[in-house]
Parts: sequence; structure tokens; C-alpha cells
Amino acid sequence: MTTTSSNQILVGNVVSAKMAKTVVVEVRTRKRHPKYHKSYTVSKRLKAHVESGEYVVGDKVSMVSVKPISKDKRFKVISKT
Repeated sequence: MTTTSSNQILVGNVVSAKMAKTVVVEVRTRKRHPKYHKSYTVSKRLKAHVESGEYVVGDKVSMVSVKPISKDKRFKVISKT
């Protein structure tokens, strides 16, 4: 799969694989507070499209942003990492 520079690639853990052709991936990023400079973790749960059901809860996956597939799905899983 080829990606352009405008496509965003995120890495996260699968937290749910109960839907058909969809997994829920939790992406964690570290941020720093602008005034107090304390580091903290922000997590987002994103739905990602998969063609096969080969991913299970706990897998670490890479996903790329694509055009909207449905109301909530904006990413597609490309590989396990």
C-alpha cells in the first residue's frame, strides 16, 4: 500500500475486535502542559477498518488515515507491529 505525505500513520493497541471488519484501537500520546510543563498521557479510541478478522485484543497495530469509510471509521489497519 502506498501512502502520500498527507496520510497520517498512528500506532496503537487493539482494545475491541467484536465488530465485523472493524477494530477499536487505543492510541496514546504524551503531551506537556503549556504552563506547568508536566507530562501527561492522552488516549483516543479510534475505529479502524480491517478486511480480515486476524487481529485480537492486545495486538499492537499500525494504521493509516484514509477517506471516510463510515460515520466513525477514518483509519485502515496496515500491519501488526
